[in-house]
Amino acid sequence: MLIHGEWTVRPRCAELAEECDADTKTDFSRKITLLVYGDLASKVVTDSRRAYSSKLVDADASRNGGRHVCVVDADGFSRLLKRRPAPCLELRKSGAGRVRPVPAAPARKEILGGPLRVRKPGQRPSVDLTLDLTRLDKATAVHEATVGALLAYLSDQGIGVRTHALGAPAFDAGWLRGKDVFIAEVKSLTGAREDQQIRLGIGQVLDYAHQLRTAHPGRRLHPVLVLEKRPVDPRWSSLAQSVGIRLTWAPEFPDV
Repeated sequence: MLIHGEWTVRPRCAELAEECDADTKTDFSRKITLLVYGDLASKVVTDSRRAYSSKLVDADASRNGGRHVCVVDADGFSRLLKRRPAPCLELRKSGAGRVRPVPAAPARKEILGGPLRVRKPGQRPSVDLTLDLTRLDKATAVHEATVGALLAYLSDQGIGVRTHALGAPAFDAGWLRGKDVFIAEVKSLTGAREDQQIRLGIGQVLDYAHQLRTAHPGRRLHPVLVLEKRPVDPRWSSLAQSVGIRLTWAPEFPDV
């Protein structure tokens, strides 16, 4: 199935679910509370003897017997892996007693997602052998401390801080002021070259803003680069302003 934009085989799907503290099984039993159905290309199950279709039949029978089993597709599974709500698919009979899942109506594309929460820095998964500077920075304690400080600063003003919506660029924080949408990339400076981190942050937030303005041409969107602390070189403020970025830093967060 397609998970976070990448085709993912069943064993890896099971690993992702287990990383979210789920128990996984390949057979259907009374212990099953969630069925992930990965083949929605045809929408209708055509062979009731195959394992994937029989599981839908089992889920339908369980529901009819008073024990609800949730069914999600690849998009729903992707949402659950991000600890976000996912729509439970209906099951309907379709010709010769076959059972088919009915996909939920597609969600309207949005920019902001659910409430932002500060994460605890964790270990990188052993299967990930590629060095990604963005993900490495997001895993640092300083990065999350800066996110937490920004969240507290805006919350004190009565502003709800959100994460990015499913399918939107992965900016660190977003919020609204009236009809204006602000998206922020957070960069730590401790233990790294200041110029490298700021250049990386400028490139990221400009890319995010360009994608979102293309997808939402009617929205007033403001890119923000949030630093752990005031940069040593004052030129970064004028550079950011020249390309339409608000540059700010903890703990005062000027111009936010």
